[in-house]
Amino acid sequence: MTMMLRYPLKVWTLVFAGCLLISLFPLYVSALEKRIANSLDMTFVLIPAGSFTMGSPADEQGRRSNEVEHKATISRPFYMQTTEVTVKQWRAIMGSPLFFKKKEADDMPAASVSWDDCMEFLEKLNARNEGVYRLPTEAEWEYACRGGHASVYGWGDAIDCSKAMYANNTLKTPDCVKSVQSKGLPTDQPAPGKSYAPNAWGLYDMPGNVWEWCQDWYGPYPKGAVVDPQGPRSGSERVRRGGSWYGTWQRCRCANRNFSHPANRYQTTGFRLVREAD
Repeated sequence: MTMMLRYPLKVWTLVFAGCLLISLFPLYVSALEKRIANSLDMTFVLIPAGSFTMGSPADEQGRRSNEVEHKATISRPFYMQTTEVTVKQWRAIMGSPLFFKKKEADDMPAASVSWDDCMEFLEKLNARNEGVYRLPTEAEWEYACRGGHASVYGWGDAIDCSKAMYANNTLKTPDCVKSVQSKGLPTDQPAPGKSYAPNAWGLYDMPGNVWEWCQDWYGPYPKGAVVDPQGPRSGSERVRRGGSWYGTWQRCRCANRNFSHPANRYQTTGFRLVREAD
């Protein structure tokens, strides 16, 4: 009683309220819808909070030196778009075609977009007041790619042409060209969304199809465990993740890192969105 009298009642009220919120957090998570959609037919699945080992072990085949293993914690759940942003969704927001040399089908991923283009898209999308949207952080992207597993890919430690769209380049990396043709898909380009099976969390094309921009500046990983990492405060290049139809299987690993200048537009690069859960 003596200790309580040392502090004003207002302070103890705030402490009690904070403890109550913490105790109710699991109920808040369970109350969130597992799957939501907006007026543009963008579908999002709930990604739970949790911890994982980010990066790759030294003996992982195809590993690069910038993939140093460390513990990363995602402290709050978030919604991740199930597919890459499509051509139809891009046109609905931007009111103009993409930077394509030919007309693309509505369900194709919106590629040839720069990181800066993504920021303009997000500004206009958020102005519709249908939620708060952004690009995923690099940690969120890798966490979602793994789908709750610690394996090289979201489904296990091995990849083949039936699992993802990669090596569909008839001139440089033709390893999967015959497999792509057997599925009735065109060569030398990405596939429509949902052409390959999703991971355990319901996310399509996390490996392959098109590279996906992330929010972070590119830089070395921090030393030690991190919570909700945002990447460096500044830089000259933004992170891309996931590999693409153009490249090899090594680029499709969940831990693989890539980067580019935020103004660059590549026909191999698109994006998917996060929608805030609260």
